[in-house]
Amino acid sequence: MNRIEPKDAHIKPQPIPDADTEAYWHGLREGKLLLQHCPDCGHVQLYQQAICRQCGSEKLEHRAAGGGGSVHSFSVVHRAPGPAFRQDTPYAVLLVELDEGPRMISSLVQGDAAAVTFDMRVQLVCEPAEGGVVLPRFRPA
Repeated sequence: MNRIEPKDAHIKPQPIPDADTEAYWHGLREGKLLLQHCPDCGHVQLYQQAICRQCGSEKLEHRAAGGGGSVHSFSVVHRAPGPAFRQDTPYAVLLVELDEGPRMISSLVQGDAAAVTFDMRVQLVCEPAEGGVVLPRFRPA
C-alpha cells in the first residue's frame, strides 16, 4: 500500500520568533546564544520570557553565553519522526547543561551520534537553516 504524504512533509519545521524571543533569535544570527540574567535575584534563564521565573522581576538583561556545556542526557534517533528528517538519521538529541547553569535541548553536529556520552563536553555551533533562521546546535568540544 502506498502512503500519501502531505506536499510539505519534506520541509523541516522552523521556529517563529515572537515578541519575547526576537532578541534570542537575533543573537543566534550574530553567533551568540543569549541568556536572560536577573539583576534582582541572580537567576539565569534560557528560554526567553518577559519576567524572571525565579522572582518575577521584569528587569531581565540579555548576556551572551560562553557556548560551552556538558551533555546531561541524550537519545540517539535511528527512526526519523518524518520525511524531513530521514537523511539525518542517526542523530543525537542532547540535553545540554550550559556552563552558566540553564539546560537546553539541541542536537549534535560535526560528531558521531554513537560516540555521545553523559558529561561529554560540547561547544555551541550557530547553524544556518531554511528561511534565514539560525539554530543552536552543539559539537564535541
